[in-house]
Amino acid sequence: MPNMLKDKVVLVTGAGGGIGREMALLAAKEGAAVVVNDLGGAVDGEGGGSTTPAQKVVDEIKAAGGKAVANGDSVADPAGAERMVKAAVENFGKIDGVINNAGILRDRIFHRMSHVDWKMVIDVHLNGAFNVSRATANYFKEQKSGAFVHFTSTSGLVGNFGQANYSAAKMGIIGLSRSIALDMAAFNVRSNCISPFAWTRMIGTIPADTEAQKARLERSKKMTPAKVAPMAVFLLSDAADGISSQIFGVRMNEIMLFNANRPVRSVHNSDGWTLEAIAEHAVPSMKPYFTDMKRSPEYFTWDPV
Repeated sequence: MPNMLKDKVVLVTGAGGGIGREMALLAAKEGAAVVVNDLGGAVDGEGGGSTTPAQKVVDEIKAAGGKAVANGDSVADPAGAERMVKAAVENFGKIDGVINNAGILRDRIFHRMSHVDWKMVIDVHLNGAFNVSRATANYFKEQKSGAFVHFTSTSGLVGNFGQANYSAAKMGIIGLSRSIALDMAAFNVRSNCISPFAWTRMIGTIPADTEAQKARLERSKKMTPAKVAPMAVFLLSDAADGISSQIFGVRMNEIMLFNANRPVRSVHNSDGWTLEAIAEHAVPSMKPYFTDMKRSPEYFTWDPV
C-alpha cells in the first residue's frame, strides 16, 4: 500500500534530527505534507530559537519531491503550539495527524535534582504534548478525524536511575493519551503511544561508567532511529483505524505491545482493615504479586542487533 498518507497533513515536533527527522521524512515519502518543528536547542533544553535543523529536514523533503514547511517554536509555549498547528492549516489547508516527539533530558539523581531540572523536562515532554494536542483538538473535532502519536519511554513504564523528571513526564503522557482517546473517540480521533529504543542525540548523553555499560551504548548505535519511524507513520494512516489508547514499543525489528495498569490481586475483609490485619493478611497475600525494582536496562537484558 504505497502512499499511505496521501493527501494528509501532519505535524512532527522535535523533527530536526533523530527519530523526529526519520518520521518526518517517511511521512513525506508516504505522501503527507509535513510541518517540521524543531526549536534548535541543546539536549538539555538550553538555547534554541533557530529553525536551521528543521529547515534542513524541509530541504531534504522538498529535494525528494515532497511538501514541507519549517517551524521553530517551542512546544512548551502554548502560543508556540498554536502557531505550529496554524502553519499546517495556513500552508496546507488542514491538519490530519500529530506526532508529539519533542524532548529534552536533564538527568540527575533524585536528591540532586533541582526544581529547574524538574520543570524544564515536564514543560517540554508533558506540557508540550498537551499544548500541541490541545491546539489541534478543535480542528480534529470539526473535521471528525485525526490521529495523535505521543512518545513515551520505558524509563517511565519500567524505571531508571536519575530520571525522576523524565519518567514522570513519560508516564503522564500515557495518561494524557488515554484521556484524549476516550474524550475524542466520538469524533473519530485516535491517540496512541510509542516507547522507542533507538540511538539518538539524547541517548548519547547518558553516562556509561562501566565497561559493560559502554559496550551496551556502543551496541545501541546500531539501533537506528529509522527503525522507529514506520510504526509512528502507520498509526497516522487510515490503515490504523480502530487502534487507539494503545502503548507500543519499537526496538530495532521488534514491535511490542505494553499492557495498561490494571489490578493484579485484591483482598477483602468484611470487618474492615486494621493496621495489624493489613500487616498479617493483606500484605502477605499481595506480596508475591509486587512489582520488582528492576530498571529498564535490567528488564530488557539483550539488544536485538
